[in-house]
Amino acid sequence: MQQQTLTTLDVIYENWRGYQEKLSTCITPLTNEQLLLQPAPHMWPVGQIVQHIISVRAGWFSGTLQDDDKVMNGYMSWGQRESSERSALEMVRGLNETWNFIEARLRRWTPADCAKTFPDEWDGQIYEVSRSWAIYHVMEHDLNHGGEVSLILGMNGLQTLDL
Repeated sequence: MQQQTLTTLDVIYENWRGYQEKLSTCITPLTNEQLLLQPAPHMWPVGQIVQHIISVRAGWFSGTLQDDDKVMNGYMSWGQRESSERSALEMVRGLNETWNFIEARLRRWTPADCAKTFPDEWDGQIYEVSRSWAIYHVMEHDLNHGGEVSLILGMNGLQTLDL
């Protein structure tokens, strides 16, 4: 029997899924007090960073890429400094729901779909961004902020992302 060979993108997406699972796993046991841990008083605590990850995923994939979804719309405001604090359970649900939304699109979109562009405003200027650029941008955003979460947890003797 011949074994199916995965494409490079399949491997990248599979690894992103693994990263998502590790992030969810390290957030699951955190108490509300642990979600308030921060590296310095002027820096975001763990919970706010995770909420930011969730809101950015929803904002890019549902908002910017114009794939409107009621559940994702609800997550778009989670990353603001004034957002309500949420429990670890709520955050893990948000991570999982936003990941499932992303993954469904990654499986569906063709290379031609990924080349399509969408307007995005940054600093008062409108840019046309492709789906492929947005996918990469959200992935690098996940990795960056997940690393911050892992570092803060490790500094406090808690379970990290175990990369």
